[in-house]
Amino acid sequence: MDKTNILTAVIASVFAISAAAGPRGTNIPQAESPQEYFERTMHEEWMESASAGILAVTVSGDTVACYGSRKMLLPASTMKAITTGTALHSLGSGYRFETGIGYSGRISGGTLYGDLYIIGGGDPVLGSRNHIAEPAEKTFGKWKAMLSGAGIRRIEGRIIGDDRFFVRVAEADSWQWNDIGTYYGAGVSGLSFNENMQNINVTPGEAPGKPLKISIGYPELPWMEYKFTCSTGKAGTGNTLYMFTSPFAPRGEMRGTFAIDRNTKTEQVANKFPAYTCAWHFMRYLEACGIPCSKGAADLGDVFGIPEGEAVPSDSLKAIGSTLSPALSAIATETNHESNNTYAETLFRTLGKEYCGDGSPLSGPSAVKGILEELGLDTGKGLNIADGSGLSRQNSVSPEFMCSFLEAMMDSPEFGTFAESLPQPGGTGTLIYCMRKYPSDIKARIRMKSGSMTGVRCYCGYLIPTEGSRDETIVFSIMVNNYFGPQASLQEFLDRMIYLMAMEN
Repeated sequence: MDKTNILTAVIASVFAISAAAGPRGTNIPQAESPQEYFERTMHEEWMESASAGILAVTVSGDTVACYGSRKMLLPASTMKAITTGTALHSLGSGYRFETGIGYSGRISGGTLYGDLYIIGGGDPVLGSRNHIAEPAEKTFGKWKAMLSGAGIRRIEGRIIGDDRFFVRVAEADSWQWNDIGTYYGAGVSGLSFNENMQNINVTPGEAPGKPLKISIGYPELPWMEYKFTCSTGKAGTGNTLYMFTSPFAPRGEMRGTFAIDRNTKTEQVANKFPAYTCAWHFMRYLEACGIPCSKGAADLGDVFGIPEGEAVPSDSLKAIGSTLSPALSAIATETNHESNNTYAETLFRTLGKEYCGDGSPLSGPSAVKGILEELGLDTGKGLNIADGSGLSRQNSVSPEFMCSFLEAMMDSPEFGTFAESLPQPGGTGTLIYCMRKYPSDIKARIRMKSGSMTGVRCYCGYLIPTEGSRDETIVFSIMVNNYFGPQASLQEFLDRMIYLMAMEN
């Protein structure tokens, strides 16, 4: 399918959604152009301390709005648009991650005299409860069937979680310390499990200053030693809980406060031992099925790893089967709709492995830049890449570069999949509350990625024209940094800005 037909297909899909969304028409006044509104707002007192930039241009070259378009600004999670776009373009929407089952030693009389290996291939949804993932029990059942097919009814050895697919460093060096214990800072593993996180349920205590009521949720991690120095906060103080943990010891500490006027909440925290977790849970599953394992679970790390020198090289293992992840198209869509950092970082590392030969945090930027250059972009200006999710505060992108990327993606064979992976205002995911007062027919013509972190709010994407002309499609990037005022005011400004731009085509 050529690029014109791809855009036509995307537009047709958009208008199918628009038709079902409700009646057309708007009572929203449009007294200013997008350019006038942006410039006026930037000179108002409440926005004077912020740094902001915008570029919105039609594919034919007409400028809709431009202000500080070459400023290098923090993109937050709009960085995921670049990550998913380059991944789809280079790997293809049908790409799947493979998890293998293999063994060392020999099989005799139904007994494996050696170790069983779960050979990670980077699958970020393995064992996840995400709707696109297969339940862990179903995957385990498939693996058990592979053992049965190989004649294994007992393991005189270990079940080893093998995460060698990526370099064993979960986080980017530039991530903040208070982020890496959270679910969104869980990072990457060659053998993930449940998106490398654990649920901890928290309920306020009887009074401010009192301990919280804590219960540990899924998945079971009996080896973890948790310390809870957190407490109940005063009414109105919100949630300041953070988990602090590391891969160097099976310990974690939750700090902060949880306001007394809040309801019970499930905090999702980082699990720094996903490969061991996968091996341990599969061991428990096999034991319940009558297949014992004499030496228990292990991984290849420093805490639960097997003795140095005992790990069999990957190419020497005897393979007995494998399972596949969902297609990249589904993973990219979930990455962008839910702004899933673990998925984004996995794609980032995979590009590094495919293009640079290793899955280290340092290979991702080189790979992505190389793919962007294949798309015809100049990566020497307007771009600095530190990670694939946007969590690092060392990322910086200019609105001009982001728009160039979005336009270049329109020439990719994967443009249709990429555009559909971007959420729309009022739809599922992170944009569910975006542009709530604006008409459904306007929102249905928008595909965009949001990004937010403390002091940062950004959007980038496509405004599809009412007549379906490729040349009148608007690509846009709005970036606001260093804003610490009322979030409602900022959101109202950005919502109206996107609306005014959409009315231009």
